[in-house]
Amino acid sequence: MRVAIKTLGCKINQYDSAVIQERLAAESCSFVPFEDPADVYVINTCTVTDRADWEARQLVRKARRRSPGARVAVTGCYAQVSPEEVSGVPGVDFVVGLNRMDELVRYVKDEGPEAGPAVSVGNPRDERGVGVLGARRFLGRTRAFLKVQEGCNFACSYCIIPTARGRSRSVPPERVLEQVRGLAEEGFTEIVLTGIHLGGYGHDLAPRVSLSELVRRIARSGLIRRLRLSSLDPREVTDELLEVMADSEVICPHLHVCVQAGDDGILKQMRRNYDTAYFARLMARARAKLPRAALGTDVIVGFPGETEAAFGSSLDYLAGLPLTYFHVFPYSVRRGTPAADMAGQVSPAEKKERSRRARELGTRKKHEFYQGQVGRRVSVLVEEPVSGEPGQLKGYSRNYLPVLLAGGPDLVHREVRVRLQQCSRGRLWGEVEC
Repeated sequence: MRVAIKTLGCKINQYDSAVIQERLAAESCSFVPFEDPADVYVINTCTVTDRADWEARQLVRKARRRSPGARVAVTGCYAQVSPEEVSGVPGVDFVVGLNRMDELVRYVKDEGPEAGPAVSVGNPRDERGVGVLGARRFLGRTRAFLKVQEGCNFACSYCIIPTARGRSRSVPPERVLEQVRGLAEEGFTEIVLTGIHLGGYGHDLAPRVSLSELVRRIARSGLIRRLRLSSLDPREVTDELLEVMADSEVICPHLHVCVQAGDDGILKQMRRNYDTAYFARLMARARAKLPRAALGTDVIVGFPGETEAAFGSSLDYLAGLPLTYFHVFPYSVRRGTPAADMAGQVSPAEKKERSRRARELGTRKKHEFYQGQVGRRVSVLVEEPVSGEPGQLKGYSRNYLPVLLAGGPDLVHREVRVRLQQCSRGRLWGEVEC
């Protein structure tokens, strides 16, 4: 049976899709690109914005046009939050919510409903564990992502995810270590711990466990050579976590901490639980403890009520922080969130212009950080050849520098010592040292 899987949204969705593929592979399914004819199309959706919902509906129509006789399953956050709306899209045969892996596999294997779309969606607030666990491989990647936490207890005014994924819940540390051991045995050199609200890890466990304790246990286990953390909220980057990172050669010196805005009024509108002064102090402590670390953040521009003056002060604030890079997102309306009904909605043209200005600042800061690394010796995990450039490879240093270097296929999936020689066109070039 030929199955095509398409993933929209965040790395958690990518992780979930990897688990779906692994489970279906165990049932003797083969896999084809989503653009090719298939027997079953699985669309793993996002619902963070109204546009994400629209993209999912478009994919259903494309799949049906491509293979009129195929079956189409829609899963993920859009299916979870709006199952009736999804089941009403022409061409949908099956709607399966989050944490319903067995139902999804059974549907793909069998013929499914004879008439009308079937819907299998539970209440995420009833969930007590992490239902999707155990991804073993991400095709074409040397790094493995390991989900250790699901759900979110926050109530940011722009976000629908707590409705989709429920309250925060964690994988017990013993099970996490089992997964780490399995990934290491398969040859992965680096593991990225991830979750919807990673910093909330362990608060629901008895006895309670902190993220700092978990990463310390993994680092000291000797199972893996490189451990990286995905994005965190500011209040959860504790002094203890910074100490653990600074004292370990296993934990990569890289933090992605989501500030979202550089103006206190906007942060209050967003219902974030910190202010700009707190975040600035945090970044200063992180830079002092981890002087060569990559420090990244997310920034939402054009949030309701953001005036030109507020945006300007936000840019000035971000320029003064020891950040390495930004991910910039123009605010996009999501029905069902408080922000969707707020006054002061910013025009699309203005959001586009502010996004451009914020990205320009982020590019300058990234270039400055890269330039400051030239001449240093770093450890690079080589991931893959550069497409269209024979003899060129690319990989990442421990502090999240993308590095290009000359070498053969024998270096792929290996960690090598590299001297950084130059920064050109936004890329770092290095030479492998014997």
